[in-house]
This record gives sequence, structure tokens and C-alpha cells, in this order.
Amino acid sequence: MGIGHYLKEIGRGKDGARPLTREQAADLLGQVLDAKVSDLEIGAFCLAMRIKGETPAEMAGFLDAVHTRLNLLPAVDQQTTVVIPCYNGARKLPALAPLLALLLCQQGVRVCLHGTPTENSRTTSFDVLEALGYKALAQIDQAQTGLNILPTELLSPALKKLLDVRRVVNLRNPAHSLVKLMNPCLGSTLIVSSYTHPEYAVSMAQTFNLTQASAFLLRGTEGEPVADPRRTPQMDFFHGGSTLTVQAAQVGALQSTPNLPEPTAFKTAAFIEDVLQQKREVPAPIALQVQHILQALKSL
Repeated sequence: MGIGHYLKEIGRGKDGARPLTREQAADLLGQVLDAKVSDLEIGAFCLAMRIKGETPAEMAGFLDAVHTRLNLLPAVDQQTTVVIPCYNGARKLPALAPLLALLLCQQGVRVCLHGTPTENSRTTSFDVLEALGYKALAQIDQAQTGLNILPTELLSPALKKLLDVRRVVNLRNPAHSLVKLMNPCLGSTLIVSSYTHPEYAVSMAQTFNLTQASAFLLRGTEGEPVADPRRTPQMDFFHGGSTLTVQAAQVGALQSTPNLPEPTAFKTAAFIEDVLQQKREVPAPIALQVQHILQALKSL
């Protein structure tokens, strides 16, 4: 059938474009992921959605399409898995999502950290984890307790390809929001996600409620879903279509700032090792994030 009729609706510009229904959005992205459309149509889809912006219903439909096509990480021992999407990487501040993941693992939590580089100039969480000696899974059926590191291409080569469109057109597309909202695991999960701009906080919250996901949402540190070690952000918990603010944002001038490493993989890894071995204190905002996640897990 093609996606030309959908492009006609979403490609009329910011004011003239019409939103798709959840079912239409699922059909559109399904055709993209199934390679039933041309590269020209994919480019048109990405640019049209970039100009128009995604509605919560469209994001829910895109998630429907993705979830039916993912290679899902198997469940282990009925454990709830904390899902940490890492796609932005670090430029000015260290990539501390691996610290969040490993602190949770120290508390007996099973973690799925998934991602892929989307910009060449940043240090990724995968770089830091490799410097710490952790390896990504080579096959999806290698699921284990503790930390599971999943490259996006294992979950969906088609989704990885859609993310890589950014390297050609230098603009984000719906896939960059999808990966922060999707659930790549079987069994009980808690998604820990983040936004970069306030408008995404609203749309992501509406999508989590619409899909009744169990999730945490906060303003990320350079786009990664870990609390800024310098200042505690607001943290919201979503479950069963309802929202609870579990942590208010820190306001006012900072009284002090933690001594953070340069944002290279090896210096960040050394900092994380010191924290895990209690040679350094856990940055207070990250410690709070860990405690809120552990508390939320008790309600799932």
C-alpha cells in the first residue's frame, strides 16, 4: 500500500499537518521497519515528523510497531528488569549512566542497558562500560541476572538503521524518542528515561500514561537517563496510567559542586570504580535516583 497517503497528511508543514491515529502510525512505522518503502520515503517521513512533531497517540502507535518487531531480552527468575536507554553520550559531563546501572546491580537489581552511538563526537556509556571491563551481549539469548548490555542492532537492525539516518540528514527523527520509551524485555520492567527539552517532558509523560508503562522520567544529563550529579532534577514515576512526582527539583544556587572527572571513557571509568569501592561518595542526586527506583520496584 505504501506510505504516500500518510506523508500527504503529516507533510503539510507545522500548521497544516494532520496527526495520525495510533493505528495509522503503527502501520506507517511498521512498513518503514519492514523495509517496504524506499529511502526517499524514509527521508520524507523523518523530515515531515521533525517539522510536525509527534503526538502521544502517534508515539504510542510507533511503539506498537516497534514492540511487535523487537528481539526481546528474555526474563530471568521473574525479576523485574530496570531498563536504561543510553543513546546520547557525554560531551561536557561524564557519562554516568553506567554508575547508575552498577549501583542498582549492587542492590540485586537486574538491569538492561541498551543503546547505540548516534553522534561521533561523544563518549558513550558503552565506551565507559568497556573501559570498566564489561562486554555487550553478542546474542539476545545470553540474558543473565545483573547487568545486560544490549546494542540496539541486537534488538532491531531496522530500528538501528532508522537511527542512523541522523548521520545523513543531521536531524533527529521519531526513532530517537522511541528508543527512550520502548520496552525491550519480556517480563516485568521499569523504564528509566529522560528528556532534553521541556516540551519532550510533556509528550513523553503523556505517552507513558497512554501506554500504561511503568517508568521513571527526569531531565537527563546530556540526554542520558541519570541524574545530574551537580543538581537534583525532578523525578516522576508512571504506573498504570497515573503519574507521581517522587522528587522535586533542586532550586536555588548550588552550595558546592562534586569533583567530577573529565568526560573521557577511562577517566569516567576510574571515577565509577572509586565510587563503587566506596573510595568516593555517590553524587547525592544519583544516590536519590537509586533510592527512588528501588522504592518503585517494590510497587511492581
